[in-house]
Amino acid sequence: MTHTIDTPTLRPARDEDLGAVEQLLTASGLPIDGVADSLCSFIVAESDERIVGVVGLEICCEHALLRSTAVAPEWRDRGLGRQLVERIIAEAEARNIRALYLLTTTAERYFPTFGFVKTTRDAVPEPVRQTTEFVSACPATATVMCLTLGERPSRGDEGVTAESRNRGMR
Repeated sequence: MTHTIDTPTLRPARDEDLGAVEQLLTASGLPIDGVADSLCSFIVAESDERIVGVVGLEICCEHALLRSTAVAPEWRDRGLGRQLVERIIAEAEARNIRALYLLTTTAERYFPTFGFVKTTRDAVPEPVRQTTEFVSACPATATVMCLTLGERPSRGDEGVTAESRNRGMR
């Protein structure tokens, strides 16, 4: 199968994407419980009218669960997963989400590259702990991670405080 050299288009998921999103998640060994209810907060990557990547938010008041990050095998190792995660973090910031949480059994070394840090289930706000993913879809042994938003230095701004960034100073 031949693919275009161009990067897939990232866009908000639509209702008609649900089947393809669930298929990609299932093929990637990820749970689909709760996906339909949160699909309006998902981003998909589309190439040649085919969903080749996905990432989602499950919003819980002022916090959110970052979930369902998957890329089709033929699109892996091309930076598409990074683009999807960066886009969903930006979406969360635009929605004034205070912190993102996630559960992972395979990517505990990947998500720290975005600023996520390991935490405990007890440190996760109750509304996030009540999501299907926390309650039953992911194993109790999954690594729990958190990213506090609004405090992340942008690339090249390490060591710059939020206050000085807001004033445009280094």
